Amino acid sequence: MTKASKMMQVVAPSKLSGNVCVPASKSDAQRAILAAALAKGTSELIGIGPSDDEQAMLKAVEQLGARITVISATTIQVEGIQNDPVSSHLSVGESGLAARLLSAVSATFGSEIVLEGHGSLNTRPFHFYEEVLPQFGARVSTTNGCLPITVNGPLQGNAITVDGSLSSQYISGLLMALPLADGNSSLQVNHLASSPYVSMTMATLKAFGIVIEHTKMASFSIKGNQNYHATTYHVDGDWSAASYWLVAAALGHSISVSGLKMSSLQADKQLLDILMKAGCKIIHGENGLQVDGSNRVPFECDATDCPDLFPALVVLAASVKGVSTIKGALRLIHKESNRAAVLKQEFAKLGVLIELKEDEMLVHGTGEIAGGEVHANNDHRIAMCLAIAGTIANAEVTIHNSEAVSKSYPEFWKCFDSLMG
Repeated sequence: MTKASKMMQVVAPSKLSGNVCVPASKSDAQRAILAAALAKGTSELIGIGPSDDEQAMLKAVEQLGARITVISATTIQVEGIQNDPVSSHLSVGESGLAARLLSAVSATFGSEIVLEGHGSLNTRPFHFYEEVLPQFGARVSTTNGCLPITVNGPLQGNAITVDGSLSSQYISGLLMALPLADGNSSLQVNHLASSPYVSMTMATLKAFGIVIEHTKMASFSIKGNQNYHATTYHVDGDWSAASYWLVAAALGHSISVSGLKMSSLQADKQLLDILMKAGCKIIHGENGLQVDGSNRVPFECDATDCPDLFPALVVLAASVKGVSTIKGALRLIHKESNRAAVLKQEFAKLGVLIELKEDEMLVHGTGEIAGGEVHANNDHRIAMCLAIAGTIANAEVTIHNSEAVSKSYPEFWKCFDSLMG
């Protein structure tokens, strides 16, 4: 069971049982909210969640002039921006995706817009747009390569080559903005990181009537002066949130996970392949996905395109005897925390050795996790993985800063407690 305070959760060794319906994908939802705001007319978005990041995007598009009508707890209507932005200052909270998408899209307007963030987002790099957007005619300035960022459009079409290795979110931002530019553009992207997320962006754009041609997610041909079209959009369930419950099921908890699309383009759906590499069986049951991890073994995988899976995978690796190797650790540096370093630091407190060797994370699993006091480091994914680790620890695990889950999954602890029976 758990004992909670405002800033802390105490997780005791326990067995979880029941069904979990995962929340909306905040990644899919934020793309859809912005696309709807750019469309003429009113769109209906079904499956919106309450996460901090989704709320940040909703607030930002309202500041741009979109009108939001709440229909139900999970459905909203978005009336697109009619004229010039209502406000010259946008607040994106701690949402890196909102900041990167909106920085590019704000440059499609003919007036100066300043984007401001909070918390750790203000330490994350934004020099990409300072270097790239001026090539499309925009004026851009950052604060020593970080937020706040000031952009002033409008954009003009151009043909350029960019480095996509830092984050796919920059490329997604360009793809959402350039169809609104005056003139056609072509974008050659080298070393694209997390290409499945760009595929998600392309699918959202298509749903809202934007046409972009591409060759292997490396060369994009973008007609300018396009219009977004209002539509009805169903938001995907979140495979990132599901990763904690699916790994919990692999550890022996009787959990089924519903609300997921097997046709989803989300990168984190790769978890199913990784679980099978680790000797687990995926069961498609009546109540959703289940995992039989009774024969699980150490594993090797490449999570470069799905870095949000690292926290859940560390718990999986710690639960078996042997060394598991996860590639893609360099993608973790500029998250809500330096997630690679934090995973190493916090799991060491629970008796789990993690080595970082350049782009690889080596988890030395013993099949045992000790109790202890740990800290989420203002990182929602760290808090959630520590909760799952606590269920199989040999003593209580006290998680400080447990409220960090609100960034992506505000209902996590409520859901966790419901599985206690």
